[in-house]
Amino acid sequence: MASGTSLPLEYSTKQNEMNILGFWIFLGAEIVLFSTLFAGYAVLEHNTAGGPAGSDIFIMKDVMIQTFLLLTSSFTCSLAIHQMRNNNLKGLITWLLITMALGLGFLYMEINEFIHYVHEGATMQTSAFLSAFFTLLGTHGAHVTLGIGWLTLLIIQLVKRGITPVTARKTFIISLYWHFLDVVWIFIFTFVYLKGLM
Repeated sequence: MASGTSLPLEYSTKQNEMNILGFWIFLGAEIVLFSTLFAGYAVLEHNTAGGPAGSDIFIMKDVMIQTFLLLTSSFTCSLAIHQMRNNNLKGLITWLLITMALGLGFLYMEINEFIHYVHEGATMQTSAFLSAFFTLLGTHGAHVTLGIGWLTLLIIQLVKRGITPVTARKTFIISLYWHFLDVVWIFIFTFVYLKGLM
């Protein structure tokens, strides 16, 4: 650990600093990916080909529950980082487990939402709008799924090794990833659901 500094543990080595910087660059590429998906959706959202539009199929109550689950998980993820910086392993693991449970709740709601749409005859093949919709939301959902798998592996590592500069770095990096997914969801909520229901 660097002496005489008040840097958090995750920034305590040069390697950690470089890894975190590298992850910020990776998030830049993710922003480009999601920007492209949003642009495609914006171009295709009115091309319903006689199929249902968003206002016909979106269930706002379910979307609000999904939003609550994901935004709350961002808060609990921040609490996990707070516990990590206080060197409280039990608190860190507890808040990461809660974050993961909220993420699983979000995924459960999203899968049910997709099943509902398919039962309503709204599939990827129905129209360009639905193709763009499922691609955008499916990509976000896949990222959340990856995040849950990543959290699982991280929690196992924390149980085995405790809070070290390496596990602190990994925890901090996944928190950046999780907050990024929440920001993307806010854009989905605003530009897909709210705009679609207007």
